[in-house]
Amino acid sequence: MQNILKKMALIALPLTVAATSVSAAEEVNIYSYRQQFLIQPMLEAFTAETGIKANVVFAKKGLIERLEHEGKNSPADLLLTSDISPLYYAASSELTQPVQSDVLEQNIPAQFRDPENQWFGLTTRARLIYASKDRVAAGEITRYEDLADPKWKGRICTRSGKHSYNLTLIGSMLAHHGEAKTEQWLKDVKANLARKPQGNDRAQVKAVKEGVCDLALGNSYYFGKMITNEKQPEQKEWASAVNLVFPNQNDRGTHMSISGAALTKYAPNKANAIKLMEFLSQAQSQTMYAEANFEFPVRPGTQRSDLIEQYMGEFKQDNIGLQKVAQLRSDAAKLVDKVGFDN
Repeated sequence: MQNILKKMALIALPLTVAATSVSAAEEVNIYSYRQQFLIQPMLEAFTAETGIKANVVFAKKGLIERLEHEGKNSPADLLLTSDISPLYYAASSELTQPVQSDVLEQNIPAQFRDPENQWFGLTTRARLIYASKDRVAAGEITRYEDLADPKWKGRICTRSGKHSYNLTLIGSMLAHHGEAKTEQWLKDVKANLARKPQGNDRAQVKAVKEGVCDLALGNSYYFGKMITNEKQPEQKEWASAVNLVFPNQNDRGTHMSISGAALTKYAPNKANAIKLMEFLSQAQSQTMYAEANFEFPVRPGTQRSDLIEQYMGEFKQDNIGLQKVAQLRSDAAKLVDKVGFDN
């Protein structure tokens, strides 16, 4: 235990030092699961506009555990995440506090924010079906439910069913169809897999390109990351091998998730943190998000990136509240285990 505490103390040191070396009145401290290349330009714009210094700790994991450990002594004001799951967990664990803001309520549709204002979406992304251009005819698959059709036996690739992106999708299936139908759907999709679930979203598109499978599940922004990838140009070939299918356009719409933000429970710079949340919800920041990571702005009417306009255009989105979907994630995980989806 002592070793664990020593490690956590060392982890906590950089932000503590940063927080005490600047003006105490005009700063905001951020724990960010989002990557620096996305966030830093917007924080610099925020500081230029408001004079408020933004101190950030970037990490791929462990920030919520750090909030739990620090408790009332945490220097963090704001938690930024790349998915609904950590936001929901943080709120459920009473690590956040509600924000009353007309700006946030005006800029962020109700389905993408917590009903009690404990978290707010900042960007959205669609969970797509990537279909082989060579082996899947246009219009041959149009719904998530179609993935269970026996015609796709041995032709589907996906990452783990327990990954957050898939758990959220399965949670949406639970919300729309109930447990019995979702369990059967999951069993049938498992029976159609070309291989044991593995890898990330991009690995599934690569597998389609290589003929391992004909269909794959993946988030929409990965297409932009692949088709523009100059450092790994082979990824352009992966992306060029698929058509993008936005499922359920003739009924409820395509499942959407979010990246987002939450005000920490003991935020020492609460007013500045709310200013930053509002700044990130405004048109300038939303456009920067859209350009940097090929995500969809959460704020209605915001200009999307040229690439999204070229390849994705307008589509119907599932407007179910993400709070309801997030609440069903634990049930989704139980179903994944029950049907042995990852085995």
